[in-house]
Amino acid sequence: MTDSTVHVRYLVDDVQAAIDFYATHLGFTPGTVFLPAFADVRRGNLRLLLSGPASSAGRPMPDGRRPGPGGWNRIHLIVEDIDAEVGRLRAAGVGFRSDVVTGPGGRQIVLDDPAGNPVELFQPAGG
Repeated sequence: MTDSTVHVRYLVDDVQAAIDFYATHLGFTPGTVFLPAFADVRRGNLRLLLSGPASSAGRPMPDGRRPGPGGWNRIHLIVEDIDAEVGRLRAAGVGFRSDVVTGPGGRQIVLDDPAGNPVELFQPAGG
């Protein structure tokens, strides 16, 4: 494959709620939609695959475990003004896992999508 698109799969509880969240709050554009099982959304060269419980990605493993949303692996979105983004998202009722933290590379905060999947907003140092 020569595709420069980065593909990330997130398991979600409600595919439509996930589409609405990513499109409304984080600037993604909906693509393929097969409700209630699956959809994808895009932002730049990132394609986020949103797989609901009815999708093949949501099927139980051979040992009986069921894949589910959440965890701490996350997509990482660069922002120019983290304080403005946090203010905008909080005003829209978006929940955050953390406060803004500052490190040597910049500032970051982690928020949850409707299924509890984390998304990191990151403002590089000097930005």
